[in-house]
Amino acid sequence: MKIIKSNAAGFEKFFNELRRRGGVHSPALLSSVAKIVSDVATQGDKALFRYTVKFDGYKLTAATVEVTAAEKKKALAQVKAEDLKVIRLAARRIETYHRHQVAQSFMIKKESGVEMGQRILPLRRVGIYAPGGKASYPSTILMAAIPARIAGVDEIILVTPAKDGKLNPLIAAAAEVSGVKRIFKIGGAQAIAALAYGTKTVPQVDKIAGPGNAYVAAAKKMVFGQVDIDMIAGPSEVIVIADKTARASFAAADMLAQVEHDEMAAALLLTDSETLAREVSLEIYRQTKSLLRKTTAEKSLTKYGAIIITRSIEEAVDIANSFAPEHLELMVKNPKKILNRVRNAGSVFLGSFTPEALGDYIAGTNHILPTGGTARFSSPLGVYDFYRRMSFLSFTKEAFNKMSVSTAHFAQMEGLDAHAKSVLARGK
Repeated sequence: MKIIKSNAAGFEKFFNELRRRGGVHSPALLSSVAKIVSDVATQGDKALFRYTVKFDGYKLTAATVEVTAAEKKKALAQVKAEDLKVIRLAARRIETYHRHQVAQSFMIKKESGVEMGQRILPLRRVGIYAPGGKASYPSTILMAAIPARIAGVDEIILVTPAKDGKLNPLIAAAAEVSGVKRIFKIGGAQAIAALAYGTKTVPQVDKIAGPGNAYVAAAKKMVFGQVDIDMIAGPSEVIVIADKTARASFAAADMLAQVEHDEMAAALLLTDSETLAREVSLEIYRQTKSLLRKTTAEKSLTKYGAIIITRSIEEAVDIANSFAPEHLELMVKNPKKILNRVRNAGSVFLGSFTPEALGDYIAGTNHILPTGGTARFSSPLGVYDFYRRMSFLSFTKEAFNKMSVSTAHFAQMEGLDAHAKSVLARGK
């Protein structure tokens, strides 16, 4: 495990390379995704089914692309009672947290004859992408579908790759608990294109939410504007800020929890304690041996893992703010005090007994988070992502007359003569 001092000569170079990882898709990938998106947009189901065979290895038809009631029932029957219990627990907690995000319309009546306001309107139809490549993630369905349902979305559609054309039972259970009624057995860039443009079998949506691989991320970026998207999710990442009070075994375990995702995941420890740095390095070596995804974790740590010794915890926070991580853990004596200094992070986990895994599953906060430094300007997925805001205004004749001259003057300042005349015409 690399141990680097923040004032070392090579630190800035390493840190900048780490921030840029996964941020630029290769020309070959972009070209491939552009063709997939174009083909599905112009050829519809024909291209969608062709790419499903090519990339996922199973054949679909108009009659089999959507999961039937019988298929759902069969999949749900395979779910273990203890698994369903945990999914329902997570769903309840996610719903409780996200209900606090509900927005309200408003009306302003501070001037005689003037009414202005904002209407909060849910999106009509939303598509959720649930990954199904190296692993299936029922938790992602809960995190996306429950906020959409709370927002009042009329129809929530799920797309997910189906191994051998069969729906994963845990995916079926999460969809059922979340209130998803329609599931399509499609994945990859072709599924994103189908949701964005619509086909004879897959309805067009207003927004696509949910993470995926590099092909899915590139496709979402390409269809943005045709539909809305939640974010462009890159490789996962965690920064752990720890002082001498932290337990090395906890810090190591949480870093490994992140890098088991894939070879592009990043895990950093920022600490002002050289003793802790050495202890965590040894713990990572020890704990990695027993991981089921040991090879993936080792590759990720080799390229994108590091322990950084800082001159102070304050400097550690400054470095974290510069990185703007998806996940930030504060294993320090007074995490709430340090939280006040944090400006850029997707989600912050306070104290040694708040591991990032809690937020992934059971806590209730959302785990669909900005990655790759985008936490500088974007936020976790929430109920507010499934609303539209519509402004409205009403002026009586008397109220209009008070504002007409100034309005016309402003239009003339900008050289928009017809705008001015549209106002002045009402004064005649």
